[in-house]
Amino acid sequence: MANKTVVVTGAGGFIGGHLVSRLLQTGTVQVRAVDIKPFSQWHQISDAAENLQLDCSRLESCDTAAKGAWHVYNLACDMGGMGFITNNKALCMLSVLINTHMLKASLENGVERYFYSSSACVYAAGKQTNTDVTALREEDAYPAMPEDGYGWEKLFSERMCRHFREDFGLVSRVARFHNVYGPQGTWDGGREKAPAAICRKVIQSKLSGNHAIEIWGDGQQTRSFMYIDDCLHGIDLIFNGSVEEPLNLGSHELVSINQLVDMVEQIAGVRLARNYNLTAPQGVRGRNSDNTLIKKYFCWEPSTPLTTGLEKTYAWIYDQMVAGKQSKD
Repeated sequence: MANKTVVVTGAGGFIGGHLVSRLLQTGTVQVRAVDIKPFSQWHQISDAAENLQLDCSRLESCDTAAKGAWHVYNLACDMGGMGFITNNKALCMLSVLINTHMLKASLENGVERYFYSSSACVYAAGKQTNTDVTALREEDAYPAMPEDGYGWEKLFSERMCRHFREDFGLVSRVARFHNVYGPQGTWDGGREKAPAAICRKVIQSKLSGNHAIEIWGDGQQTRSFMYIDDCLHGIDLIFNGSVEEPLNLGSHELVSINQLVDMVEQIAGVRLARNYNLTAPQGVRGRNSDNTLIKKYFCWEPSTPLTTGLEKTYAWIYDQMVAGKQSKD
C-alpha cells in the first residue's frame, strides 16, 4: 500500500483538505491532491502530497489526475451555502462534467475503488416542508424531485456511479453529506454555510459593539450539522465497506437556526437583537438525517455534539477575523 496512489479531487476545499491530511497521517499511501483553484486559495495544502491544479470538468485533466491511481475520492464540485446554490443553479449543474469525466478516467486508468460525495439536497423538497421534519431515509430520494440545480446534479451523478459499477465493474461508494462544518472552512464571501455564517456574524457584532444580527428567514427552519471529524470517519467506513447503495452521512441532532444562534451567542458571551430577513434564501423548512442504515451496517453514526463542534469552529473563525484574514472560497 505504501506505493499506492490515492487521488482526492476538490482537495483545495474544506472537506477535501481535511481528507488529504487524514490520508497522509496514515502513512500508508501516496496522496495526489487535485483542485481547480490556485494553490494560494486552497483551504489547506500539504507539502507531503502531490498537489496539482487541474480543471476536472475537462476529461484530459481527469485522465492526468487518475493516471496510475489506486483509489479516487471525488469531492470536486461548484457549491456553497444556500445563498450560492439558490442563485447559481447552472454552475452547480455543470459539476456533472466533473463526476462523469472522473468516472471515465478512473475506469480507463484501472482505478479499483471510487468515492462520490453526494448531498442531502438529493431529497425531495415535498418531504421537507415542516420544521418538525421526519428524518430523511435513503429511500426518500425517489420519486425524484431534488433541490433544483445542485440537488439534480448530485442525484444524477449518484446514478452514474451506480451504472459504472453495474456495467463496467468500477467499485463505487456514495455518501450523502448533511451540512458539514468545522475549522478551516469557508466563513464569508457567499459560499459559507449556516454554522460558519452565524459564527462570523456573532463575532462581527461582538467586535464592533453593534449587538445585532441578521438571520435569513424566520429562524425557525431546522437542520442537522455534522462536525468534520465525524464526516472523515464516516467517509472511511463507507469507502472501505461493502455497502453499494448511497448512505446518509450526517448528525441526527436537529436544531432550528434560532437555536444555532443561541449556541453561538453562549459561546461568545453576548446577546444580540435579531433582525429576520424574510426575503433571503433559506431553503427547505426542515431537514434531518435518518441514520438507521449507517448504524445497521457500521454500528456507528456521527455523534459530536453541536455545541462541542461550534466551540472549535467559533474559536478558529475568531482567530482568522482578529488577524484580518479572509476566507478561502
